[in-house]
Amino acid sequence: MGLLSKDTIEAFQRDGYVVIDGLLTTDELDHFGNAVDMAVAKRAIDDGRSLQERSRYEQSFRQCINLWEDHAQVRPLTFHPRVAQAAAELLGADAVRLWHDQALYKEAHGRATDAHQDYPYWPIAETDTVTAWIPFDGSQLANGAMGYMPGSHVSGLVERVDIFGTEEPADLTSHPVLKGVKPVFVEVPSGSVAFHHGLTVHLAKENTTNETRRVHTIIYLRDGCTRGTSAFHISVDRPGIKVGDQIASDLTPIAWPRPGNDLPATPTPLPAMLANLAPPGVLPDMGFDVE
Repeated sequence: MGLLSKDTIEAFQRDGYVVIDGLLTTDELDHFGNAVDMAVAKRAIDDGRSLQERSRYEQSFRQCINLWEDHAQVRPLTFHPRVAQAAAELLGADAVRLWHDQALYKEAHGRATDAHQDYPYWPIAETDTVTAWIPFDGSQLANGAMGYMPGSHVSGLVERVDIFGTEEPADLTSHPVLKGVKPVFVEVPSGSVAFHHGLTVHLAKENTTNETRRVHTIIYLRDGCTRGTSAFHISVDRPGIKVGDQIASDLTPIAWPRPGNDLPATPTPLPAMLANLAPPGVLPDMGFDVE
């Protein structure tokens, strides 16, 4: 039996984003919010830099990838059956795999997030990808709400913007292909989940409040997708998936359906040689936390 209405799926297919209400309960938000808070704090414990001392990219949010690996209490959120089923139905997929999860904590007075598409950063041949964006306290215009360019996922635009550099990147919202399209900034109520396609141009406002915008995201890909290029990405290079091969490993397990809603096992630990690829706290801890 389907979880989503026909209208919801059609809105996603048309606009490239949709907000689905009521996927998480208040108790779940409290429990998982606390779990992700603790995981982010543990990842950041060795990073004493102020917001102003970080790179432009890091000033937009504190990013912690694959929290499900080393923080067992986060795992049921990353593999939440209703969220994953919604992702599968939006993609029209019989099954979806995890690409990776990540906390994106936009701290008080954190800068805006530059406009970009997610898919161009990923060496995935197919474009069947979707991100679930879960704000534990809801999101408001004042604290870093997301903005989406409606229909940009079907515009033919596939452009990698360097949002990681020291200079302001090209403004993707002004691309000629998107002429006449304006970003729609969406406030997401607590308990709701915003989904966007991997090709949807999106951005986020700065956080003008004194509180952190606490968000956990989960990126899914249709089961059967393959590696498209040799560009490095930990989700395929760590398990040694070659160009042309199906993306399937213990690092990218099936997220839905999972019989009995079981949880996947902890993947093979991150090799020490890869541990310094990112700023402090981004990649998983080497010592796994099985609280």
